[in-house]
Amino acid sequence: MHVQQINRISCKILIVLSLLALTAVLSGYTQPPQPDEGSAAHIFQLSIMFLVPAAFLFVTTADWKQPLSSARPLAFPAAIVILAFAALYYLEHVRQVAQHKSANLAWLAHSLRFVLTRPH
Repeated sequence: MHVQQINRISCKILIVLSLLALTAVLSGYTQPPQPDEGSAAHIFQLSIMFLVPAAFLFVTTADWKQPLSSARPLAFPAAIVILAFAALYYLEHVRQVAQHKSANLAWLAHSLRFVLTRPH
């Protein structure tokens, strides 16, 4: 197998793994918050873990005599991975904090109603 073929295959692997990571994170938006990590979290972690050797294979087999054309195929998987991490951050921090605040407000409203309607 030629070095150029290995480079193309590793680029395709990078695309598939980055899309898999993004899909795993986006699946978390369709479910209520879980108390423990689900299978999607493990799929995300594994896809990110396997991105490292695939990227290493891509970088080592690239033709660096033309750096711009060699690095250009990395732009799409890199953008997808950045998007996956941004979606994960929102899911883990912003969304859960908002839901936690909403639950606290509901508890506070319930407590206040109980105090106000209690016979004296």
